[in-house]
Amino acid sequence: MDSDTSVAEDVVIDIEKIVEMIPHRYPFLMIDRVTDLVPEVSAIGHKNVTINEPHFQGHFPTKPVMPGVLIVEAMAQTSAVLVVHSLGGNTEGKLVYFMSVENAKFRRPVQPGDVVKIHVQTKQHRKSVWKFDGVAKVDGQVVAEATFTAMIMDQ
Repeated sequence: MDSDTSVAEDVVIDIEKIVEMIPHRYPFLMIDRVTDLVPEVSAIGHKNVTINEPHFQGHFPTKPVMPGVLIVEAMAQTSAVLVVHSLGGNTEGKLVYFMSVENAKFRRPVQPGDVVKIHVQTKQHRKSVWKFDGVAKVDGQVVAEATFTAMIMDQ
C-alpha cells in the first residue's frame, strides 16, 4: 500500500478494544487509545501519563520521569494494534514480538501530566516480519524515536 494515497480510517480504537487486540495489561499496557490508523501503513497511539503509574515510585521519586524503554514499548504496542487491525481475523491466536530496536534516541523527559502521541509508520512488511519507525511527541515536540522490528508468531 502506498502511504501517499492511503487515507486514515475514521476510527478510534479505545482501551476496551486495545485489550481485546493485544495481551498487555496494567501495569504494562502503555497506550490508552489509537487513532489515525491507515491499515498496514501507520497509526497514532495516545498515552496519558499519570503520577500513579508504578515506575514513578523509583524513576525518580523526586523528579518523576517515564523510562525511555517504556516509551519504546508504547511504540511497539501501537504497532501491534496496527498489525492486528490490518490483518483482522488472521491474527487470532497470535502475538506480536519485538525482534530488534535500532537507533533509539531520547530527546527530552516525559513527565506526569504529559500526553504522548506515538506515531508509528511501517517501513517494511514481509510475511510475518514488520519493521517500523516510531516517533513519540509531547505538545508537538519529539521526545523519543526508534526503528524496531517485530514478528507475528503463534502463542
